[in-house]
Amino acid sequence: MEGTTAMRYSASRHPGQAQRRWLARQAWLACWLASACSVVLASQLARADTKTWDGRHGTRKIEVKVVYFVPSDRQPLPDWRERMDYYCRRIELFHAREFQGQSVLKTVPHPEPLVSELTTAELRRGDGDAIFFRTLGETSRRLGDGRDTSDAFPVLLVLSEINWRPLDDFYRLKPHEGQLEFEGTYSDGEHFPGAASGGARATYRADQRVGWGLVSADGWRVPYRGSDCVVYHEGCGHTVGLPHPQPGNGSVMSLGQYRGWISESWLDEDQKRRVGWQPPEAAAKRDPQLELFSSFRALPQPRVPRPNQPVTLDLDWPAAAQVKSLRVRFQTAVPGPWVEVPQAWTGDAPATASLATFDRETPVSYRVDAQLQDGSTVELWGYLQVRANPRRVPQPYQLSPDLLPETLAANAAPALASLPKEEIDLLPLIDPAKCWQAGQWSKEQGKLLSPKQFGARLELPYSPPPEYRLTVIVEPLDEPDGLLLGQRVGEKRFVTLLNYRPDKAGLSAIENVDGLNVGNDTTFTGDLFQKNRLSQAIVTVTRQEVTLTVDGRLVIHWKGDPSRLSLSDYWRTPDDKALFLGAYNCRYRFHRLTLEPLAGQGDRNNKGAK
Repeated sequence: MEGTTAMRYSASRHPGQAQRRWLARQAWLACWLASACSVVLASQLARADTKTWDGRHGTRKIEVKVVYFVPSDRQPLPDWRERMDYYCRRIELFHAREFQGQSVLKTVPHPEPLVSELTTAELRRGDGDAIFFRTLGETSRRLGDGRDTSDAFPVLLVLSEINWRPLDDFYRLKPHEGQLEFEGTYSDGEHFPGAASGGARATYRADQRVGWGLVSADGWRVPYRGSDCVVYHEGCGHTVGLPHPQPGNGSVMSLGQYRGWISESWLDEDQKRRVGWQPPEAAAKRDPQLELFSSFRALPQPRVPRPNQPVTLDLDWPAAAQVKSLRVRFQTAVPGPWVEVPQAWTGDAPATASLATFDRETPVSYRVDAQLQDGSTVELWGYLQVRANPRRVPQPYQLSPDLLPETLAANAAPALASLPKEEIDLLPLIDPAKCWQAGQWSKEQGKLLSPKQFGARLELPYSPPPEYRLTVIVEPLDEPDGLLLGQRVGEKRFVTLLNYRPDKAGLSAIENVDGLNVGNDTTFTGDLFQKNRLSQAIVTVTRQEVTLTVDGRLVIHWKGDPSRLSLSDYWRTPDDKALFLGAYNCRYRFHRLTLEPLAGQGDRNNKGAK
């Protein structure tokens, strides 16, 4: 009170100074009020911003890094990027429609397939969670998750080339007790994603501020109606913490994938409000692009066509749509070509589109691209099966990699990875200074190194038993070319040739069979090695059989009389009983060289030494 009185007194004696103080105080109050209002407004805006389900992280912007993941023993799809771009566009449009700009989702496709360091069999070891963390862990380690480069909430979404368990996702068949049986979601003649062998997973990693999603092959490679729901469900829903709504409904976080395309689904309003979305105060301005996205459908008629029965697509458009262009394509094999079907119509918008007439039972994928006169565009993919009997599943004319017997064996029981009863470590026995060699072979820190030259070889101080298994872990230090494992069975020597590259693709074979080298009936075409990457090759030799597996994949399986095998003069070494190694135009580093006797005993009494 004394201070107040003194101030008032002072003001009465010096009116000019008091006025200045009063103005200064009013200015301070104005600034304080402005600041307070800013805080209130900011808090209101913060409450309006969308967040993850637990409220810990903002999702006003979401950036989804989309990666195509391919095991080391598989080949990327020729049109993988078109498929990836389709799903990216679909989930972006869905998110824009559902959040009206309050949360913006951006996809960032990785420009190249990510070829795994592991084979299919190695990735599949364990349960569905194991393949999820193995796949996402490798992808994150090799590419990073982008948390340090963007203020958007980061999501790492992997579209995998394989399923958790063997499944032909185009024919929708899985192996069971020696037969192929249907596995998938099939309702009233329509196919939807959802095979038990798929193994799609997602997790919201709150402490790391990142979401991880995995969509297995069954969820995206073949475009069933609803596959785009799976991509959003795993890649953009669970990755920010959204749960399954209870009770279940047709929303994208519930049963949407079993009912239609994502454009026919929705996000529950309760879920959107929980994460901070607010209903717009005024009706949104008409967006022709979102109208076309929401309205367009292309359903086959009949739903289950018979062979030699014409198939058309029933088309749904927005009201008063005027179609400028329409493109229709189909394929009858996932890696096969897309066949374009010319279209013609009268009026503003065609009610149907021609697809094809199929002369046999077969699955069919189709895709439709359209543009309206107002500039809006739409792309929609679908799937059907031509069946002679609606209850009978078409059988493949050629088995997919997942259904080949050797692939099933590799995935069912990776027995070759188990420890043998007896194992001989051959690397410590090798002294390049004492062993016969062609070219300058050397050892560094216990590892054997071959020279880069044509016809390099090194004779090992060991003669194998009648039956054995040879395991080699090898690393090409140059662009991979021929690696040779010199073998012996009975009285015959031969070589197992791996990844010889006279042209663009690697060739592997047993040499010689009936006097024929690479190009004979054992020849496998396909690259097995990558520069600076370790690979495991296992050759099993019995009295009537030779098999080669590389990184868990069966490459060669030969049965016959050993007298049919021989060794060309080009690869001979002095001791006809000894094993040897060979390299052709590539340096190889041998990290492991072990032999497991299967029958009889080998000879380690310095055979092969000078």
